[in-house]
Amino acid sequence: MKKIKTTPLAPQEFEVEQISENEANIMAYPFETGYAISLAHPLRRFLLSSSVGYAPIAIKIEGAKHEFDSVRGMLEDISDFILNLKEIRFKLLGKATETEINYSFTGPCTIKGSDLTNNEVEIVTPEAHLATLNEDSILSFSIKIAQGIGYVASEDTHDELEDGYIALDAYFTPVRSATYKIENVLVEDNPNFERVIINIRTDGQISPLDAFRNSLEVMYAQLAVFNSEISVKAPTTIERVEENPDLKKLTAHIDSLGLSARSFNCLDRSNIKLIGEIALMSINDLKNVKNLGKKSYDEIIEKLQEFGYEVGGHLADDVVSALKKKIEAL
Repeated sequence: MKKIKTTPLAPQEFEVEQISENEANIMAYPFETGYAISLAHPLRRFLLSSSVGYAPIAIKIEGAKHEFDSVRGMLEDISDFILNLKEIRFKLLGKATETEINYSFTGPCTIKGSDLTNNEVEIVTPEAHLATLNEDSILSFSIKIAQGIGYVASEDTHDELEDGYIALDAYFTPVRSATYKIENVLVEDNPNFERVIINIRTDGQISPLDAFRNSLEVMYAQLAVFNSEISVKAPTTIERVEENPDLKKLTAHIDSLGLSARSFNCLDRSNIKLIGEIALMSINDLKNVKNLGKKSYDEIIEKLQEFGYEVGGHLADDVVSALKKKIEAL
């Protein structure tokens, strides 16, 4: 006789198989029948569409006016040079999200990706070919590099550029492929449970595991909207207090902060569910959250400030009262 359940089995096993520096298998199990693909498919979409990367968005080449021009002494014409540039993958250093870098090369020489590395940018495809210069040739150019997600057509950035710049189609996504497969696993005497294996390959701008963490954060943030309570009845006096914009934001789930998995898990394991719970804490209370390191502490402070609040900050008395009632009801 089939056992009667009231809740589905939650997977407990999580494994990472590192195939290479830029490729890994992410595995989790056991899932109930049909659950593995329900989670794997949207995660794959988030991996391919929402992973943050870097790409050249514009270039200015001395002596060239448009992409069909040429530079004296360079073997490649400008269109080929641009195609080669798109194959070079950049990674901005520090916290910069956009920069402009100037380069100048004198021939004879062959320019590769590694030649573009400096104290502002790292090249994760050092062997990629860019251009070949003949003797006495000089190639000077400036590249605008930006951080982003997905694909942005050159037409969308053209109007924002200074004169002399050629807008480039920007392909930011650092995830080169994301695939998954579902296998059956045995749980007790039941062979119908599932294991999901997600294979992630990146271009080197980000590790496969970090790309996976980012996709989870995006998924959490997208689902957070469903934590909101919707009421269609006429509001009472108490409900009008609860409609206060501050209270609505403070009673949102901590998913809404877009925290990293490490910071989120520290709060979640301490049973901190709402943003308002953090806002009501003192700085010492937050620092004393179990297993919360300095990096996670700083991230929570920063994300809360972006949300418009501070740890230990003053909140209106009516908001504090209503917020505490919400927390007690959890």
